Amino acid sequence: MSWIEDALKNLQSSLYPVKVELNELDWKSGLSEKSERLAQHISAFANQVGGGTFAFGVNNDTTLFTPSREQAEDIVGRLGNIARNNLHIPIKLEHASAEYEGQGILFVHVPEQFDKPVYLRGKTIYDSYYRSAGQTHKMSRQQVHDMIAAKEGISFEERVAASGLSAEQIITLLDFGEFYKLTGKPVPTGADSIAEGLASHNFCKKLERDWAITNLGAALFARDLRSFPSLEFRYVVVRQYKGTNNRDISAETFFYEGYAVSLDKIVKYVMSLLEKTENILHPQRENKYPYPEVAIRELAANMVLHQNFDVPGMTLAIEIFTNRIVMTNPGAPLIDTNRFIDLPPKSRNDKMAQAMFLFNLCEKRGSGMDRAVEGVEAMHLPAITIEKGEDFTRARLFPLKKYTEMSKTEKIYACYQHACLLYEDGMALTNQSLRDRLSIGKNNAAVASRIISDTIASGLIKPQEGQSASTKFWGYVPYYV
Repeated sequence: MSWIEDALKNLQSSLYPVKVELNELDWKSGLSEKSERLAQHISAFANQVGGGTFAFGVNNDTTLFTPSREQAEDIVGRLGNIARNNLHIPIKLEHASAEYEGQGILFVHVPEQFDKPVYLRGKTIYDSYYRSAGQTHKMSRQQVHDMIAAKEGISFEERVAASGLSAEQIITLLDFGEFYKLTGKPVPTGADSIAEGLASHNFCKKLERDWAITNLGAALFARDLRSFPSLEFRYVVVRQYKGTNNRDISAETFFYEGYAVSLDKIVKYVMSLLEKTENILHPQRENKYPYPEVAIRELAANMVLHQNFDVPGMTLAIEIFTNRIVMTNPGAPLIDTNRFIDLPPKSRNDKMAQAMFLFNLCEKRGSGMDRAVEGVEAMHLPAITIEKGEDFTRARLFPLKKYTEMSKTEKIYACYQHACLLYEDGMALTNQSLRDRLSIGKNNAAVASRIISDTIASGLIKPQEGQSASTKFWGYVPYYV
């Protein structure tokens, strides 16, 4: 019964280090008298990948208690009746008690249903619910349509963003000029011919009597993403702040165009906001930026390509603080954040990624993060950090710091990412290579050795196999080798 193990892990995650309810778990101190609201919670869990679980024995202040036998029987019986009778299909719940911190928590699990969306009995399919930020919400019409399409095996990119259009409307809504510029082909004459060129890449399609624009076409070439209900919040916003927090904003710009049209503009705009220094010793008096453009570009491309379009109401944001750049996109990453360098990316949006690659707007699969880390290392900056949230991914870049100013964690992750990058090149991390990476003087080998030891202790690297007894020239590789 692996769902019980998952429930216990989710309960732990919801209580420590920060107390927060999760999409997968709902704390309960008792059973509400509102049957319809309980049916909505069950609908939301049943519509969620992996289902969801009620945890009875958690008060609102997160103190724990053990429900009595009578309470448990009443909870299981009433929830079971609601699951059988108050939804458009009967759902069989599972339950079990498990000890957590000395209390017997009653878990009631709602399995994910194949026949989705699950909605309330006696109502329409639009009375379906979903979980977001630990709360239950009613689905929008677009979310219902997307769930039906997903059930039928139609990817988000293939779904229709707008239909009932003429060829003239197609070229009004999509930036066909940018499309033909990126393909290197001349723009044909006439709206129908232009639309047919877009259709050859599945950006739109000819129906029996009219035309339709796909989500793929809109996401990449929309003149304004807000013109499409499925993409109205998917624009990119760039904000710059005057300090290290978001209380005092100095610049804010919205990029409403599709990503193939706007990516270059976004990167150039971010670079223009950065405080740069002039290298007067260079023959051309070049400007020096605090961050590598390649890292900003690759992280921005990842932000766009790996977003989860099923997370509602969340824009893509690039925030520039005086001590960091933060990029946030909807959707948790599909792979371990520690494996971004070596593993090929798992993208929810393969067709969009392929199109961006063909248009030379992003790197080939799996090399983007490598290039970003390589750019950071060339400037001796702290390591890139990737945060996995419940329904978001957040990447952070940091400006130059001396190794003496870095925290222990920053040194460990710089060491780990350096080992990953070297391993991808067929080499191993050494004391000397780490000293070069962190600008540690050659007489401070002991400092590098201590960082290596700390990184080994963290479980992120290990000594290469088959080395001599003397550790002086040892090489080190990532833990996954």
